[in-house]
Amino acid sequence: MTPERPDPAVPTATYRLQLQPEFPFTAAAAAVPYLASLGVSHLHLSPVLESVPGSTHGYDVVDHARVRDELGGEDGLRALSRTAREHGLGLVVDIVPNHMAMAPRHNHALWEVLREGPKSPYARWFDIDWEAQGGQLLLPVLGGPVGAELEHLEVDGDVLRYYDHVFPLREGTAELPLPRLLDAQWYRPVWWRLARTELNYRRFFSISELIGVRVEDPEVFDATHAKMLHLLHEGVVDGLRVDHPDGLADPDDYLARLHEATGGRWTVVEKILADGEPLPASWPVAGTTGYDALRQVDGLFTDPAGVGELLGQYRRFAAPQTDRGGQWEATVRRAAYKVLTHELVAEMDRLTRVAVRLCATSPEPALRDRAPWALRTALLELLVRLEVYRPYTSGDTAAVVTEEAAAEARQAFVVPEEAGAVDVVRELLLGRYGDGPEQVEFRTRFAQTASALRAKSVEDTAFYRYVPLLSATEVGGNPGDPAVSPEDFHAYCARVQRDWPAMGTVLSTHDTKRSADVRAALAVLTEVPERWADVLAEVTRTGEGVPDAQLAWAAWQTVFGLGPADAERVQEALLKHVREAGLYTSWTEQEPPYEEAVAAFVAAGPCGAPGERVAALRTALEPHIRANMLGAALVQLTMPGVPDLYQGTETEYRALVDPDNRRPVPFPPPQPGDKGALTAAALRLRARRPEVFGDAATYAPLTAEGPAAAHCVAFARSGSAVTAVTRLSARLAEAGGWRDTVLALPPGRWADVLAPEREFTGHARVADVFGEAPVALLERVDESA
Repeated sequence: MTPERPDPAVPTATYRLQLQPEFPFTAAAAAVPYLASLGVSHLHLSPVLESVPGSTHGYDVVDHARVRDELGGEDGLRALSRTAREHGLGLVVDIVPNHMAMAPRHNHALWEVLREGPKSPYARWFDIDWEAQGGQLLLPVLGGPVGAELEHLEVDGDVLRYYDHVFPLREGTAELPLPRLLDAQWYRPVWWRLARTELNYRRFFSISELIGVRVEDPEVFDATHAKMLHLLHEGVVDGLRVDHPDGLADPDDYLARLHEATGGRWTVVEKILADGEPLPASWPVAGTTGYDALRQVDGLFTDPAGVGELLGQYRRFAAPQTDRGGQWEATVRRAAYKVLTHELVAEMDRLTRVAVRLCATSPEPALRDRAPWALRTALLELLVRLEVYRPYTSGDTAAVVTEEAAAEARQAFVVPEEAGAVDVVRELLLGRYGDGPEQVEFRTRFAQTASALRAKSVEDTAFYRYVPLLSATEVGGNPGDPAVSPEDFHAYCARVQRDWPAMGTVLSTHDTKRSADVRAALAVLTEVPERWADVLAEVTRTGEGVPDAQLAWAAWQTVFGLGPADAERVQEALLKHVREAGLYTSWTEQEPPYEEAVAAFVAAGPCGAPGERVAALRTALEPHIRANMLGAALVQLTMPGVPDLYQGTETEYRALVDPDNRRPVPFPPPQPGDKGALTAAALRLRARRPEVFGDAATYAPLTAEGPAAAHCVAFARSGSAVTAVTRLSARLAEAGGWRDTVLALPPGRWADVLAPEREFTGHARVADVFGEAPVALLERVDESA
C-alpha cells in the first residue's frame, strides 16, 4: 500500500542527494532518520530514471519508462518513499526533459531510429535534421577518420560493432561489403572531431553524447513523462526539479503542460537569471532552483571596495589581455565569438540554413536577396550581444535582442545595404513577418542556440579566464560586479516574498564550481586585499615553474579557499580549469607539455612548501571565514524561498568543481560543528513554524544604528523570527568592532534559538546579540502577548 502524500505540498526545506550506483536508494533510506531529525521536509533526489550504466549523475537518461536498476529499481524507489513517509519526509525528484543519452545500445528509442530512420515511430522523439548529411544521422564515435578505423568496424549478425559501441543494421544490408554497408544505413559513424562542424542533431550544449528530445511534441511529452507522472499521482513523489528548461523549444508551453499534468505539484526550474532579469511571470512554477539567490547571498559578503583592489592586483600580477581575462565584458564577448565559430559551428550552420530557407521562400520582398554569409554574420553578431540566456514566447523579445545590439551588429558590415541582414534577422525574431511554421522554427533555433552559447561562453569559458575573485565566478554570478549592498539584498528578498515565495534557494549544488564554504573563505580576500598581495608576492618571488600567471593566481586562490588538501585533488580541479579556459589547452586540443607544467607547478607551489604561507594566512583569517560561512548559511536558511541543502553542506563542506563535489558524504556527519548546530536549529524552526517562512509570510529589513551599523545585516520574518549576521567582519575588526551599535528589534521578547536563556528586547546591543558568534537567530517568545 502506497502511503498518502504528506502535507504541506510545498516543502519547508529540501536536502539534495546525489544518487549513483555507490549510493543507491537503500543508502538514501538509511540516511532518512538522520535527515528527518535535521529538520528538512523533503529529500531532493538526482535523476532516478534509467541512465547509462555506471553513470554517477543520472542526467544521461536512456529509458523514461523505468526507474534505474542500478539504484534499486522502482521497488527501491517506492521503499525509499515509504521510509521517508514514516519519518515525515516527502520526495522531490530531478527530471531531464531536454535530452537523452546518445547511447543506442542502451537507448531503445534511439536504437529504433538508427534501424528504421525517419519513418520510425520514435523518429519524432529526437531533434534531428534529416535534410542535412544526405539523410544520415551522424554518430561522432570513431577515434579517427573512417578510413583509418575501417578495420575496427565489424558486422556481427544484424548489428555493427566498433569497440564498445553497437549499432543496428538497416534491414537487408547485413551482407553488403563494409563501405557500401555504411552508406546504406540511416546513420553514419564518423570521426569524433567532425561533431563540431557536421553534427545534424541538437545536443546538450556542445556535448555530443547527449541528444536533444522534442518534448514539444505532445506524444513525446506523454511517453517521456508517463512514469514520473504515475509516481507523482500515486504519492511516491511529491515535487519536481526541471533540469535545463532553456534547451527546450518552448519552455512556456512545456511548463504549462507539465503543470496541468502534475496537478500543480511544487516544481522549480533550473533557470539561470542574469542580474535584473525576471523569471517569466506566466510560468506556472514555484520559481527557480535558486542560483539567483546564491548570487545575492554571496554578493552580500563581498566587499565592493576590495573587489576593485583585488582586480588591480590581479591585472598587475597576471597581465591578462583585456578580452582574455583582463576585463569581464570583453572576456565574455571574445569567448562568445570563439564558441560560435568553434564549438557550436554545427548549431550555427543549422540556424543559418533555417534563416536562408525562410528568406528565400518568403513572399515578403524585404526578406529576399539575403546572402547566406550575411545572414550568418547577422546571427553571429546578435547572438554574442545577448546578455541573458534566451528570449521566450511569453516575453518581450525586443528587450532581449535590443535595437542597441542591432546597431552594433550592423557595424560588422562594410556595405550598409548588406547590414540590412541584421534588421531582417531581428524583425523575424520579433515576429514582424508572421507566425508560420518556418518563422516559429527560426525563433526556436535562435533561442536554443542562444542558451547553449550563454552557458558555454560564460559559465564554461569566461568564468575560467577572468579570475580576480574565484568566488564570483559561480553559476548565476556576475564577476564584473560581484558585490551586493544590504539595500539591494533586502529589495531582492522583498521581491521573492511577493512574487515567488516558494522558489528554491541554494548555496551549493552538484554544479557549483566551488562549495559555499570555499567561496565564503575566498570572499574574505576582498576585505584584506593588501594582505593577499603581500603573501602572493612572497610565495611567487622566484617565479619559477609558473606555466602562466592567470593560472598561478587562480591556483593560489584555490588552495586558500579549499585549505590543506591532497595535491592530486587540486591538480584535477585546475586541469579542468585550464581546459575550460581554453587559452593554452582544451578538452579537444590538449597540450600535454603545458598540462604537465600545470600539475608540476601545483605540486611544488600551492600544494608544496610555499603553500604553507597561504595556509597560514587562511588560519589567521579563520574568524572572518567563519563569519562568512555561518552568515551565508543562516541567511539562506531564513530568507524567502525554500532552502535546498546539498549533501554534506549542513556542516562545513569544502569542495571544488565536479567530480570533486560529487563524492559520497557520511550520514550523520562525524563533526557537525557550529555550522551543523546552526543549520539544524534554523531548519527545525522552519519545520515547527512553517507559517513564519511560507507563502503568506512577511519579510522586513531591520536596521542597526551606531558606528558599525553597516556591518550588521538583519531581517524579521512575519514578526516571529529575526536573523542577524555579521557582514565584512575583517573590516569591522579593523574599525574597532561593534562598540555602541544597536539593533532595533520588533516588538516583543526575543530568545536566541541556539541558547534560549539569552533574551533581548527593544534596542539590543549588537555585541550582546551576537555574543561569541558572528550570527544570531532569534524567535519571539511572547506570541500570545
